[in-house]
Amino acid sequence: MTQSHPAELDLADMTWPPPPYHPPVPPVTDEHGVRRFDGVTYATTPGYRPRLLDVQVPAGEGPFPAVVWIHGGGWLDGDRRYPPPTVPAALLHGSVLAAGLALVSIDYRHSLEAPFPAQLHDVKAAIRYVRRFAGELGIDPDRIAVWGESAGGHLAALAGLVGPGSANAEALEGAHGVATGDTGVRAVVDWYGVSDLPALAGHPLPGMPPGGEFPDPYDALLGGTEAERPALALAASPVTYAQDSTPPPFLLIHGTRDGLVPFSQSEVLAEALVGAGGDVTLRPVEDADHIFLGSPDIPEIVAESVAFLARHLSPGV
Repeated sequence: MTQSHPAELDLADMTWPPPPYHPPVPPVTDEHGVRRFDGVTYATTPGYRPRLLDVQVPAGEGPFPAVVWIHGGGWLDGDRRYPPPTVPAALLHGSVLAAGLALVSIDYRHSLEAPFPAQLHDVKAAIRYVRRFAGELGIDPDRIAVWGESAGGHLAALAGLVGPGSANAEALEGAHGVATGDTGVRAVVDWYGVSDLPALAGHPLPGMPPGGEFPDPYDALLGGTEAERPALALAASPVTYAQDSTPPPFLLIHGTRDGLVPFSQSEVLAEALVGAGGDVTLRPVEDADHIFLGSPDIPEIVAESVAFLARHLSPGV
């Protein structure tokens, strides 16, 4: 007697190696009409975990402009689903959707999985994926912005500045996931991101666990020290690309008492962007540490960031 199986594999649909990305999963619509595409595989690379993204699309008729959210965590940690602990996810996500913007939250390879530029490759791959499947996702492919915090702010700045005309553009764009396509963005919000890695060489890292069990985030990102890899440190620094770019509008928000990433990092980037003729707003958060610790103004900071994005993603801009 032949044993039957509840689900037969369709061998004709199987491929090897696995596909470099998967089409969007069917959305789930919540009680407010928000459509969610959760756990979409936007890039695969043999030997690494799949890179996933979530999409939330406002209720109503699209296509909608989109904001790509890039989490922080020192390039060593973090998760697309969770903003920093000072910023409630409901506040951040709800503010974006209420402004009529779709939210795309992405994971990327951590630095001990692969050093730079793997993280930028993944951000670029996510942007290409959103453009490739914009119709299925209900997104306007011509109106995409990036927003990141800490390590994600650094990657957002690079995503805004690195383009086809940049030095070593092909090596920085990567070819993961959807291998080709436009990765340009209309605006950048960078919360307390690093902009000049060589300037941080030797900078003390407060709050590091004792005993050296936690890697130095900068060394992990580069796969070695800045002294060992000076060219890569420059390649990983957004200021390297600011002067020779045509930058999109930037909003930089940074605590003036940030002990982990000094406020001067945003000052240096703002100066470079102004020198390139860019539209840049530098917003200091007085007496705030990293992740805006000590600031009572988190809702206002989120509102300012969302308003900036909505303004620059509006149809007439």
